[in-house]
Amino acid sequence: MDVGASYGVPAFDLVVRDVLVLDGSDTPGMRGDVGVRDGRIVAVAAAGTLAAGNAQVVEGEGLALAPGFIDAHTHDDLEVIRNPAMPAKLSQGVTTVIVGNCGISASPVLPGGTPGGRVPDPMNLLGDDDEFAYPRFADYRAAVDAARPAVNVAALVGHTALRQNHMDRVGRAASDAEIAAMRVQLRESLDAGALGLSTGLAYASAFQAPDTEVLALAEELDHRRHAYASHLRDEFEQIVPALEEAVAVGRHSGAPVRVSHLKCAGVDNWGRSGEVLAALEQASLEHGARGHDVACDCYPYAASSSTLDLKQVTADYDILVTWSQPHPDQGGRLLAEIASDWHTTLLGAAMRLQPAGAVYYCMDEADVRRILAHPLTMIGSDGLPRDPRPHPRLWGTFPRVLGHYARDEKLFPLHTAVHKMTGLPAARFGLHDRGTIREGACADLVLFDPATVRDVADFHDPVRPAAGIHAVWVNGRLAWDGREVACERHGGFLAPH
Repeated sequence: MDVGASYGVPAFDLVVRDVLVLDGSDTPGMRGDVGVRDGRIVAVAAAGTLAAGNAQVVEGEGLALAPGFIDAHTHDDLEVIRNPAMPAKLSQGVTTVIVGNCGISASPVLPGGTPGGRVPDPMNLLGDDDEFAYPRFADYRAAVDAARPAVNVAALVGHTALRQNHMDRVGRAASDAEIAAMRVQLRESLDAGALGLSTGLAYASAFQAPDTEVLALAEELDHRRHAYASHLRDEFEQIVPALEEAVAVGRHSGAPVRVSHLKCAGVDNWGRSGEVLAALEQASLEHGARGHDVACDCYPYAASSSTLDLKQVTADYDILVTWSQPHPDQGGRLLAEIASDWHTTLLGAAMRLQPAGAVYYCMDEADVRRILAHPLTMIGSDGLPRDPRPHPRLWGTFPRVLGHYARDEKLFPLHTAVHKMTGLPAARFGLHDRGTIREGACADLVLFDPATVRDVADFHDPVRPAAGIHAVWVNGRLAWDGREVACERHGGFLAPH
């Protein structure tokens, strides 16, 4: 008899039949059927054993079914409101985005928090000044729910956002009174459902903040419930001390530590990933003994992307300018080419282009592979949806991990790749009932072909949907049919448990 039939309700709304079920737990998949009702998974059974009744049936036909992918590191804060269909994410199987990373968040942001009412760099990566319309975190949460995005949204509070709210200028350390005001606002945000605190200490808007400022803010984090995510103060020569600084925040506050987009940046830093990962492992062991944890996220590319940072201008590797406010015609060109045309230095050209964005070919592939394969590493795209010429990670991160690294390069098994983008981030960020295929879990699901899944976006043509993603469901409703976004959207805001 169908599940639920004796109560006069249909057993299932949806049955996905005869698929390789990769449940998110880092164990090999098994062929099976999955039944969904009212947005939840209500049955996982042997292949061919679920009676469909009146349910919609999707035949697996050699495909794999995984939990919807959780993008552990995004800058989609305003994009989920501005463009709630979220095709860049749905088309690669992402059903949940974690926003508010690198110290920059859409909320809480007070209007006119800095002189001239302009948000400081790099908050401009998220949107224009007038789009920061959420002075309380509760306002942002309400706006996300009102927009009804196609994906689920969980949000960190950015340290830089707090600084710009309470300081006349961000290029200095905050006073005790300013830190106290930031703490109040952070506490209110956590109470309203924020995941935790993020910092971007490498940026000029936060670089002058001493560790004591961050430690004081982190005291508001409720130990295991709220995380501390950090774009390290240095990803170049001083990366290990910068990592130790982030770990110290977790040690002081008891909060889980999430190291953002872990990398060994700069030619002189290439080959140090083993040393960096050993430090991460040691920190994880120490925190594990205290009941807390340390982890990181990584994107599967040897090039980074951000604003055009004068501190990172170098001739050691190529820098691709993606946009420039005063010189939009220079987008898509190498900084060296622009400098040559303008008969100036690289730094001189970069200064003339400000404000601008760039892709930095600053990493070694061997380091990327080593970090990506590490058991403590989650997958995060770090995509910039407002960039007119985005890094291909915005559209291609998750299929690239599944296709290029798991299938073609055999860097890790397919079920491990899925775990890194499902069960692992769900556990790390306290998103219960997500990231797993089991009875009672939310029905965020992605159906894909392990043989053909691949990233199609590249640096020359970055806005291209992935291949091999056949269907995506968010909270039990079809969101992507393999070609386009569904008309109705069924995502919403997620708060930690």
